[in-house]
Amino acid sequence: MAARLPSGDSDELVENHEINVTPFIDVMLVLLIIFMVAAPLSTVDVKVDLPASTATPQPRPDKPVYFTVKSDLALSLGNEDVPREAVAAALAKATEGNKDARIFLRADRSVDYGDLMEVMNLLRTAGYLKIALVGLEALPGAAPAPGTPVPAGTPAP
Repeated sequence: MAARLPSGDSDELVENHEINVTPFIDVMLVLLIIFMVAAPLSTVDVKVDLPASTATPQPRPDKPVYFTVKSDLALSLGNEDVPREAVAAALAKATEGNKDARIFLRADRSVDYGDLMEVMNLLRTAGYLKIALVGLEALPGAAPAPGTPVPAGTPAP
């Protein structure tokens, strides 16, 4: 608390009732910097072209495990590339051995269905049966992406 000295002859100190906001501003700036640095670290930076989905999004767990199939069929767990023979060990390390953990499978749009099924078989062989497919959110009633097959009997846009 600050005190102001009177200009008169009195020896009493008068309390200053003004709030000193400088420490508060310093703390807020430090917190802002911490969040600005930590926010990019919590996302996955593997670039894939995901297909769109009109399903309602489900809540995401605190620490999701992202398994990615890139366009060249290379596999990634989080941001780290994983060879096919080391998938089981890498998943066990990422999930701390919890076989009931949900694996979020991301695949590039150019990956063939057969190749995606091979990766899903790798996950099943490793003991992970809870697999969630990740896609981009699309607006309901929006036109399908180019190259998306249209069901029979549906007029083409």
